[in-house]
Amino acid sequence: MTSDSTGRPRSGRRDAAATRARLLASARAEFAERGLAGARVDRIAEQAETNKRMIYVYFGSKQGLFDAVIDTTIGRLLDEVPFTADDLPAYVGGYFDQLVADPEALRLTMWRSVEHVEPTAPERESFARKLAAIRSAQAEGKVRDDIAAVDLLAMLLALARGWLTATPALHSAVDSDPHGAARLAEHRAAVVDAVHRALGPYSR
Repeated sequence: MTSDSTGRPRSGRRDAAATRARLLASARAEFAERGLAGARVDRIAEQAETNKRMIYVYFGSKQGLFDAVIDTTIGRLLDEVPFTADDLPAYVGGYFDQLVADPEALRLTMWRSVEHVEPTAPERESFARKLAAIRSAQAEGKVRDDIAAVDLLAMLLALARGWLTATPALHSAVDSDPHGAARLAEHRAAVVDAVHRALGPYSR
């Protein structure tokens, strides 16, 4: 068996990486379903086919594991959809599509807002880039400048999540399946149109 420059077997390094990846995947599902407080490290370890001691070896604590899941999930959620301040409707539509495709990510962000208020470094950086792009577009007259960039971004994110986080009572107000393809497509079109109408250049 060959060794790396530290003298550790290469297969051991691969095994460690695989175990860490399994723990992250198992924890993602557990935290999405039960949140930080309700999650059980025993269940996470069992689903990852490892000993719960490895959670503390790789992540330090259940909180550390939750932070790692949030880092990877929110980083991908925020930056996988291209953000162009010149085309905010396209961003909102793409973000909506991503939330539909990955409901676990949406649930994790909701749990996190309740149980873990500190933003991650990748999250801060992502928002800073988006806010800078919006301010630049506002200065060029491409996006209305009578609303602060931070409020515009909050509106965009809220519009994308609105139907997906609505109460069952509101979902019951439609005749079709509230999560069916036709209903989601109809809502997506309405949201994209709303951004076109409300957040474009503003004429005083």
